[in-house]
Formats: sequence, C-alpha cells, structure tokens
Amino acid sequence: MKASTEKMALVRTYRMYQKMMQFPKLIQEMRKIFLQALEERGVVTSSRIEEEARDALGGNPAEDGDLRLEEYRDALIDLYFANHFSDEEIENYINLARKLDRFRALNRVVNMEGATSAAIKKALKEFCEIPQGDIYVPPNEAIGTRVALIHHFISNQLPFISTAKNHITIRDIDDLIDRCYWSKRRPGRIGGKAAGMILAYKIILPRLQSRDPELERYVDIPESYYFNSGIFSDFLDYNDLHRFHSQKYKSREEIEEEYKTMSRLFEKASFPPDVVELFRECLEKIGEHPIILRSSSLLEDNFGHAFSGKYDSIFLSNQGDLETRLQAFIWGLKRVHMSTFGPAPILYRRDHDLLDFDEKMSVLVQKVVGRRFGRYFFPFASGVAYSYNTFCWTPRIRKEDGLVRLVFGLGTRAVDRVSNDYPRMIALSHPLLRPEIGAAQIFKYSQKMVDVLDLEKGGLRTVPYLELARETQHPDLYYAVSIQRDGHLAPPLFKGRELDLRRSCITFENFLTQTPFVGLMKKILKKLHQEYGRPVDIEFAWDDGKLYLLQCRTLALREEEQTVVIPKDVPEDRILFRNHRCLTNSIVRDIELIVYVDPRAYGRLPSYEAKVEVGRLVSRINRALEKRRFALFGPGRWGSNDINLGVKVGYEDINRTLILGEVAFEDGGSTPEVSYGTHFFNDLVEAQIIPVAIYPDQPDTLFREDFLLRAPNMLEELLPEFRELGSVVHVIHVPSVTEGLLFHVYQDARNQEGMGFFAPPEKTTDEDAS
Repeated sequence: MKASTEKMALVRTYRMYQKMMQFPKLIQEMRKIFLQALEERGVVTSSRIEEEARDALGGNPAEDGDLRLEEYRDALIDLYFANHFSDEEIENYINLARKLDRFRALNRVVNMEGATSAAIKKALKEFCEIPQGDIYVPPNEAIGTRVALIHHFISNQLPFISTAKNHITIRDIDDLIDRCYWSKRRPGRIGGKAAGMILAYKIILPRLQSRDPELERYVDIPESYYFNSGIFSDFLDYNDLHRFHSQKYKSREEIEEEYKTMSRLFEKASFPPDVVELFRECLEKIGEHPIILRSSSLLEDNFGHAFSGKYDSIFLSNQGDLETRLQAFIWGLKRVHMSTFGPAPILYRRDHDLLDFDEKMSVLVQKVVGRRFGRYFFPFASGVAYSYNTFCWTPRIRKEDGLVRLVFGLGTRAVDRVSNDYPRMIALSHPLLRPEIGAAQIFKYSQKMVDVLDLEKGGLRTVPYLELARETQHPDLYYAVSIQRDGHLAPPLFKGRELDLRRSCITFENFLTQTPFVGLMKKILKKLHQEYGRPVDIEFAWDDGKLYLLQCRTLALREEEQTVVIPKDVPEDRILFRNHRCLTNSIVRDIELIVYVDPRAYGRLPSYEAKVEVGRLVSRINRALEKRRFALFGPGRWGSNDINLGVKVGYEDINRTLILGEVAFEDGGSTPEVSYGTHFFNDLVEAQIIPVAIYPDQPDTLFREDFLLRAPNMLEELLPEFRELGSVVHVIHVPSVTEGLLFHVYQDARNQEGMGFFAPPEKTTDEDAS
C-alpha cells in the first residue's frame, strides 16, 4: 500500500514536471513560487527541504556535490508541491510564473521613454494571453504598471489616477484597448467622460474582488467604442488647422464670431484615409443600431471640473447602407471635435484657470440603450442621480441617501432645461415622497413630452407622451403611469390590463415600488461616493430590466452656511422678496446692482428674434458688470430650450452674477421647474451662483416688483445701443435708490424660507457668496 502511494506521488510529480517543461526558462522561477506557497501553507520549510536533501546525499559529498544538492532540493520541492496542491492550483501557480515573466516585460515597455501604443499593446496582449486564474501578480508590483497604463491610454489627471489605480486592472485596460481606435501618427487618450464611466463600472463590478450578486445581475454599460484624442490631433494636422490651438487666447467676441463660420471649414476638411477605414470597421461591428457620439475631452468630467453640457454629443439613427452611415458618422465626429473650440468650453476654462492646458477631444461612441417601437427608438427611463441630495423639500429627507431626476425615454430631458415639462424628482430616502401636493399638482407637474430617436427621419425628436404611448404600446408602461379617477391618482393594480391613457400621467410609482431600481441606485451611489471619497453624480438609462451606467463624475457642491438665520427685524419696506422654495443654505451680502428682466414685458415681445436679443443683452450686461457685485432676476427658466419660458442664455452669459433668480407668475404659465440635476444647475454650483426661485402668486410669498419697475433704469447709461429694450430689462443701482443701502439675500434650505432685503453694507469680499 505504501509503495503504491509512493508511486502515485511520483506520477503526479512527473505529470507536473511535464507541464513545467513547456516553459523551460521559467522552471527556477516556478520553484521559487512553489517553495513560497509550501511555506505559506505550512507544508514544509526551505530549511527542512535543505536538511532532507543533505540527508539524502548521506554525508558523502562528491566533486559535484553542490550541483547534486541543488538537484535534490529541486526534486523535493516538486515532490512536495505536486502532492499537496490540486491540479487546478498547480496550473495557477505555473501560470503565475508565466504572468510574472510577461508582467516584467510589460512593465519595462510601458515605462520606456517614447514607447508607442502599438508596442505597449503587444506586451499587454502577451501578458493577458495567460489565463487570469485565481492567483495574481502582487498588488505592490501591479500598481505601478496600472498607473503607467492608465496614464498612457486613459487619463493623465492625477486625482483620477489616484482613485483609478485601485480599481482598473491590467486586464481591464486590455479589454478597453480591444475597443479603442487611434491614429498611428499621434498618441492619445480616451478622455474624461469615457474614463469616468469605466472607473465607476469597475468600482461597482470589480474584476479581482467579490461582486455583489444583485449588482452583477442588473448593472451594465452600453456597448462602447473609444476614438482617442490622437484622432483629433491627426485631423488638425492633416488639414493644417493648427491655428485653432490659439483660439482660446482670443477675445470672447472673436471666439464667438469665428465659431459661427467654423462649421463650413470643418465640413470641407477630411480625415486621413487610414482613419476613415477605422470608422468603417467600427460601423461594421455595430451594425444598424442607433448610436451616440459623446464628447470625452481630456478635461471633461474631471475631479472638480465637470464641463457639463459644454461640448456637443450627437445622436445618429445609423440606418441604411454602410457608406450612408459612414458619411453621417464622419460629420457627427467633426461636430464633436469642433465643439472643442466653442465659446462655452473656452470661457469655462478661462473662469477655472484651465486655459493653458492643451485640451484635446476624444469621442465615446455607444450603442443607444433602448428598444425599437415602430419608427421610434428609446429606453424605458433615463436620468441623473446624485449621491448627495441638497434638494430637500422636507426635513424628513436624508441628504446622504441621494436624489434621482427621472424621465420616460431618452435622458436629454433630464439633463437639459426643457420647455414646460417636468422630470420626476425622487429623494431616495423617501422615494414616494413628492414636492407636489394633491392629484392636480402631480398631474400638472408631470412629464408631458418624451425625447426619442426617429429612425425614419433620423435624429432626436420630441413626442407628446400620450401620442407616443398610443403609438408604441410600450410593454412597461404599467410601471410608468398613474391613472386619475375621481380626483385621485393611483398606479395600475394589474399588469397586462388596458390602460385609460386619457386619464394617465407619468409618475413612475410602480417602477419605484415593484422593481429593484431604488435599492440598486442607493447601493451604487453609496459605493461610488465611498470610493471616490466625495459626492458623485451619474447619468443612467433603464431598459428591459437592466440599469445601464452612462457617465460618472464628481459632484460640485458649494460651500454652504451650516445655519442660516433669516433676519426678523427688517422693516417691511426694505424687503424685496420672501420665498419658500430654497435649494441652498446661503448668504450673499452687499450686492450693488440688480438686473431685472420683466417677465410680463418679455412675454409681450412680438418675435423670436426680439427674445433672442434679450439674451444677447443679458450676456453684454454680464460682461459689463463682471467686476461688480450684481444679482440677476428674470422670467421662468433661465437657460431653457424654449425661449418663450425663459431667457435663452448659456453659462458664459450669466457666469459673473452672484444670484440667479427665477420669477414665475402663474398667469404666465411659466412656473420655474427645479433645475437641480441639469447641466445648467451644475454650472451655477461650480460658479458659486446662488439660484433663487420666486412664486409671486403663492401664499406667504412676497415680491415687490413695483420697486424694480419704478426705480431709475441705468441700462441706457451702461449699454446705450440697447436702449430700446429699456422697458424689458432694468438695471438698478441699489445704493442710488435706497440712500446708500445694499441688497442682501438669505436662503435657508433647512426651513424652506428665504429673503432678499436692503440693509447697510457689511464690507464683504467677492468670495462671500457661500
């Protein structure tokens, strides 16, 4: 029996040795690894093996004694290891030796000065060809190579790298490169938006750690392809467009004027033929599926600088023959590249001291999440979610549980300020709690329009919810709607029954209570917040029972007052407004000027062009007053896509104001939707601009509009060329009409009350807008 066991031990050892001999140069490396594993498992120590080897020689050293001793040691290591580890473990440890060998070669190449992407890719592929197994390169060795690979292919932003190195593995980067396209002539990276999505996904579903089964079941990212910034650089080189590198140093007026004609130049420009072949190859892989070309500049979605909505992203229906799709793809790519030189991102960089950075554009190409319904393509729901919620309309809401801004269809309606329409605002601590009271208000402030892709006409289209519901008969509509009966709203009780769409509105009640969405989102946001070490926001889509992560970036939060006490002793005639919907705990003192766009006068303007001119005037006032402390108040929704509901402005048009007030008279029908979660709101936060919403017709709200309309208007003195708009836009020098007082604004989000009033100056600085 003993002899039989010994024979089996020798057979196992021989079989293992045969496997080892497939890699003869690594045999000694394998034995070092074997011996370390034997010691760690407590099977045998190196000193014990040494002792056994000497005993085997019988104390009779020959001339080749050292060599024979080594042979005995090696044989004993093999014998012990083969008979104390399983076949799978043996395979893993042999592969570890192979991985360490290839890893050192990869580390050498990736840290070599001037190493090309192709050379690094080759070394990376050779490493990743070896099965991953359950035993990994030691983390203290792997981390440096991860950093070098992330820096070369993904991002050179140190705050990002310091987090990403702990989550994005060498094999993750190999997977990424399989979907990455680059120019042979110019190196590049995949940019901030793509980097943020990948990092978030790897935090949620790590490669080398245990995964949460629920997250693994429900969470994914769309099929994605990465056209790195080298293609952008190559395009500029090929068309001799180097002069645009200096565009950022020109005056604002020059940037704006030249951008208007830039599209004609880009339309005539072309990509090198070999790059066009890369585009064709990608489109053949994707097939006839709708895609989005998303900007992913090197600075975009960086820690502390989101660039929300500053660059273009283009939806393509991507239908038809390959050449037709290719031409649409090339023009879409050019438009994204061209947006690098637009006024909004350049002025944003100027405001944040980022102008001297050599900004380059990468493009993230993704299959659009969703399904086809006739001519339309869209997901069930989309939106933006925040790990920290500052929009708390009741003290019951826990800020740390986060907030979701949810819409039916494409997420463009969740992140843009749109026309008279409303997303569902979900406080994740109390998902069924709403800021609206009663069925009538819920119905009024529900989503009425849906963004979809029109596959027949191509491009984005906005369709009335009822029309879309009737035409598509979406199978998940049960989860989205509530039905109004006898003055009450309630979600459908049974799936599959016909819905009375005439009485329906979008509430997402069943979605929030009968799917894992709320629990998933809380888990995801908590995990991301914890690993990033700061609040984050994500963009997402939900379709066919899965949550797709589209974007992740750090959330800009303004420094808020811990406690705001509204003054109680202010004389009534010195109060300009009292409001009861506050988004921040903020105090802004010593405001010298108030700019007021009269909502009623704005509404009476006879044409679209006249309203556009008001936006231009606001922009000019913003520039003229950039070194002075001023507040800006106006109709409905600043930055709305619907010019009838608010003045059409961008970040660059309002970035010098301290206060941005939205005044909504109910008789005008332009009640200001809470902009929390939109790109526009993110701009306000990063610029430290305090949003103020005033509803003059609501109980307990005070708004002394007569003061603003009767006070002397210094518009003509400030900008005489706009004197004809003096009945619409009022510029009031506060000390001149209040005997030396200044304007002060207090907002108390905790108790949902605020006040704007006139009082003596408190000698604050420009930084006092917290």
